[in-house]
Amino acid sequence: MKKNIIPIVFISIIAGLLVGLILASSINIHTLSYSSPKIPKESIDILTKTGEAMASVVEAVKPAVVNISTVKTVRLRDPFFDDPFFRRFFGEPFGIPRERRQTGLGSGVIVDPSGYILTNNHVIRGADEIKVTLFDKREFKGKVIGTDPKTDLAVVKIDAKDLPYIELGDSDKLKVGELVIAIGNPYGLNQTVTMGIVSATGRANVGIADYEDFIQTDAAINPGNSGGALVNAKGELVGINTAIFSTTGGYQGIGFAIPSNMAKAVMEQLIKNKKVIRGWLGVSIQALTPDMKKHFGLKEDRGVVINQIFENSPAEKAGLKEEDIILQYNGKDITDPTQLRNLVANTPPGKEVELKVFRDGKVFSVKVTIEELPQEVVAARGEYENALKGVVVQNITPEARKELQIPPRITGVIVADISEDSPAQGYLQKGDVIMAINRTRINNTKDYQKIVSKLKEGELLLFIYRDGQTFHLTLSME
Repeated sequence: MKKNIIPIVFISIIAGLLVGLILASSINIHTLSYSSPKIPKESIDILTKTGEAMASVVEAVKPAVVNISTVKTVRLRDPFFDDPFFRRFFGEPFGIPRERRQTGLGSGVIVDPSGYILTNNHVIRGADEIKVTLFDKREFKGKVIGTDPKTDLAVVKIDAKDLPYIELGDSDKLKVGELVIAIGNPYGLNQTVTMGIVSATGRANVGIADYEDFIQTDAAINPGNSGGALVNAKGELVGINTAIFSTTGGYQGIGFAIPSNMAKAVMEQLIKNKKVIRGWLGVSIQALTPDMKKHFGLKEDRGVVINQIFENSPAEKAGLKEEDIILQYNGKDITDPTQLRNLVANTPPGKEVELKVFRDGKVFSVKVTIEELPQEVVAARGEYENALKGVVVQNITPEARKELQIPPRITGVIVADISEDSPAQGYLQKGDVIMAINRTRINNTKDYQKIVSKLKEGELLLFIYRDGQTFHLTLSME
């Protein structure tokens, strides 16, 4: 039996080798018979040149994008202990604020060789220390020249010369579908470059800032990109990357950038005046619906209708009337109220502009001299740059005193509304009576406006009446 096993094993080995050779030869034959499709030389050349062109643009502008890191002291105080009931029973020690140091990361763009940097206001807001790191790893202490929360822009200066910078482009010339490049420091990853197209222009009502005219792009923008550059194919700065639309906190294909023309106007005023002085036309306007256009006899697909003319305003002085339809502002077609509001706000006070107006079936021109936005208008909107930003107040009328059961001895102003992004959100409540600010008594809205309009960022001490109790409350921007 053992003698028969050897020939059988030998035959099995030989058979296995033959099968292997046959399979190998068939594979080789198949492989030799297959040829990969060739890419046309013209296609390779076009793609290569495109890639080289984009790389050269990035190489030229990337050194001007900086990393901005901040440190700020945050005062922690639970509003639970500002309630008069708990302060009465638990005492003041429970209301003592705690402090901790908080760090932040963002981006910025050098727009002048002498060291002026554009960034977002939310990147440097409330910072005690600002460190700017250049592409070559040099570090500088940043100084805030000015901020404009209404557009979420800020200007920072570093003490250096002959710096790389990006020239400002004309964002009004951007077209949907145009290639753009976003550069920033997402998640602390320095000098990150992404590419996309302009998805839309003139985006408003996003809820990011008071004055919105955003460029929408699908170039990837993530946390840390804020304040970075959005450049066109010419290497010009066309936008300051600001925010993303996301349900997860990460990139989902929708990013927003502040147009360079808006950024330039704000920057120039911040450098010159340390604040932004906005223009005022003195009208209340609204968009036109198809039914309204039909009623007014307007056949053009543009314009906004005037609902109200403010007394002694530039509009009144120019002879504008309610139900006039503004078609053009200084040569630019008007398509929605936000567009007109931005154009007026960016117009320097004292400048004369020309409006095209539709009235009673006729189109005519009107020249208007834009004036500075009055303080009382700013106050009515709660547009302050301190912890009372977004807080709207009203006088204590006899009706309000009766409805809210406010005793005769209580004087001040009633909190009528608080915006969702207000620093006072969660601390003040609608119906609260603000009796004093920083130990200065308040009798009416005029007193309130006079005090609050002069306050800057920092902690405020309020004396409040609420539900039969009076107490002190501290507020800050953070």
